[in-house]
This record gives sequence, C-alpha cells and structure tokens, in this order.
Amino acid sequence: MPINKKLAAIVGFAGIAALSIAASLPQQQQQWPKYQNLKVLPKKITHEQLGKVMDMWATSLGVHCNFCHARNDQTNKMDFPSDAKPEKTTARHMFQMMNKINKKFFAAQKDSLGMMMMSGINCYTCHRGSAHPEVKIPERQHGPGGPPPGTPPPPPPAPPGQ
Repeated sequence: MPINKKLAAIVGFAGIAALSIAASLPQQQQQWPKYQNLKVLPKKITHEQLGKVMDMWATSLGVHCNFCHARNDQTNKMDFPSDAKPEKTTARHMFQMMNKINKKFFAAQKDSLGMMMMSGINCYTCHRGSAHPEVKIPERQHGPGGPPPGTPPPPPPAPPGQ
C-alpha cells in the first residue's frame, strides 16, 4: 500500500473510532439556569448574560447589588428573587421604557453608505453613574454665544445679609 493510502486508512479508522465514542456518550442539552422572578429579562438567559446585564445596570447607576436587591436576614445573603425593594420595580419599568424607546426610535437602520448604524440608548445615557440623575432645565441662552453684543454684563449678586 502506498503511503498516501496508509495515511488515509489510519485517518479513516481514527474518525470512525471518534464517532463511535461520541455516539456512546450521553447527549448533553443546553442547561438554562432556573432563575426565579424574571419579569422583563428573558427566561432563557445564561449566567454570563445575566451577570453582564446586572454589571451594566450597576455601573450605569453607580450602585451595588443591594441597591435593588434585598438581603435575607436569616441567611445573611442576597435574596435576588425578592421584590421587597421598590428600586427593583423601578429598574424593571426603566428597562421596559428603554426597550420601547429603542424599538420605536432607534430601529436598526443603514447609513448613507449602507452600513448598519449602531444607535440607541441604555441606562448610562441618562444616569451617567448616578442612581438618581438630576433633572435640570437648561439656562436660557441668547443666541449661540450668549447675550447680543454690547449688552452689559449682569450685576454681581448682593453679599449675604443685605
């Protein structure tokens, strides 16, 4: 037998052996963690995916797990399924609002070159690391650079007590 045929025969037998071993092993199915009380996140979420979502939320708000999740006093551990804290309900509502905004206003679109645009909002868009972002009304500006030319500056504030 020439060397190429011997090599082909060896590779073939090795392949058959590997297939027979694989066929004899029990088939593993995707095991989804059994998370309790998921109301807005998908039921089939992996541990890694859930961790990324929670990390993004915590970082965006500048908080830790205990901001939304209650501690079980008996076990002294976090009770993640519990709805005892109102912040958890608020987080769910904010997540639903964000999804509606993204779906309605930031649908996947193509730019003028035909490339998919990455757009949308997330928690950080508004929170910027603050659990309770300030609602601020911008000060009125007169034109792009302030008041019209020649307008005298406003008087300084009066000293306290006068």
